[in-house]
Amino acid sequence: MSRSEELFERGKTVLPGGVNSPVRAFRAVGGTPFFVARAAGARLTDVDGGTYLDYVCSWGALILGHAHPAVLDAIRGAAAAGWSYGAPCESEVELAEAVRRRMPAVEMVRFVNSGTEATMAAVRVARAATKRNVLLKFAGCYHGHADGFLVKAGSGVATLGLPDSPGVPAALAELTITVAFNDAGGVEDLFRRRGADVAAVIVEPYVGNAGFIAPESGFHETLRALCDRHGALLIFDEVMTGFRVAAGGAQERLRVRPDLTTLGKIVGGGMPVGAYGGRADLMRLVAPEGPVYQAGTLSGNPVAMAAGLATLRETERAGFYETLERRTARLVAGIGDAAHRHGVPVTTGHAGSMWGMYFTPGPVRNFAEAKAADTALFARWHRAALARGVFLAPSAFEAGFVSSAHTDADIDSTITQLDAALGEARAR
Repeated sequence: MSRSEELFERGKTVLPGGVNSPVRAFRAVGGTPFFVARAAGARLTDVDGGTYLDYVCSWGALILGHAHPAVLDAIRGAAAAGWSYGAPCESEVELAEAVRRRMPAVEMVRFVNSGTEATMAAVRVARAATKRNVLLKFAGCYHGHADGFLVKAGSGVATLGLPDSPGVPAALAELTITVAFNDAGGVEDLFRRRGADVAAVIVEPYVGNAGFIAPESGFHETLRALCDRHGALLIFDEVMTGFRVAAGGAQERLRVRPDLTTLGKIVGGGMPVGAYGGRADLMRLVAPEGPVYQAGTLSGNPVAMAAGLATLRETERAGFYETLERRTARLVAGIGDAAHRHGVPVTTGHAGSMWGMYFTPGPVRNFAEAKAADTALFARWHRAALARGVFLAPSAFEAGFVSSAHTDADIDSTITQLDAALGEARAR
């Protein structure tokens, strides 16, 4: 028995499913998850000595790769001065200012500890501001595990094929209305019928929790116009896309200004950080300035703020995003070429350094079309790729990521290994 297998068996006696987040259990792809011993740059090393080129990147948080020296130095420096104060510190203000420079729509921001906290609070603000209760979301989009979001959700819910989660009261679920992503007509119809009830539309501007799905031209502009017409708020959930698909996130790339934005992952440099922000008049509703209560013992802690600041500063280097996008495009094109050589239908896409693929001829415009992909082939491909030292997300319904630590040689090697893995997976 390998060390990872041993740890997994031990874990199952004290952790539900042996893990602390469902998709890590490899249920959708089979096999035993490897346990990480250390990581550096673009590579993970497991407890058995195996090394993998990593395209999960802590689910998108590590745009600089693992243990980047600048971020590591910032964390060490902050920790040496104390890692939690329960009182304000300078780096909270500095990171908030950095976010506002990169995302002008985020006029004020509140730091929290996770993406789920951020989305939950943003919806609370929207309901308080509009004095309405109904939330509109899109099938396959995942906005964290708060009760109101676990309705036709993506991420691990989609990966494991779970129904709407038990434990969510029906009365709360009824306050969430779901439409297909990219279905502008469906959103228009919903607003015609229920527009006076809708507090907010929340959307992953590029869907990353049902694989990778890009918006069709004009879709987000339609959401913006409908919200304006009916007095609802538009929330961009940029936990995944923020500072990933462009320097200013999806809102910069799409040129659509949301009322509220939620952030996570990159904003904390891989530390447990989330944030929500937006128009100043909305954020002034948040306590202590306003009546909307939200608090957190570890929010804005100096170590996490230092990691986020160091990460954002590194991404400001000349050509940073252009290089990342070029390498991501090469990786995605290589996967597509390999699939065509093996006679496998495939649909691929990317935005910045966020990417995805489906074993289906496509197009894939929404979660229903994503579910037509050959997930059994994906599972075989994942196992074959892992055996060749390439770590892909262990789900056909999760996006992949490229970091600045991935070199051109890494991309070339990955394409070669994924091509061979697909040949093996198709032959089985």
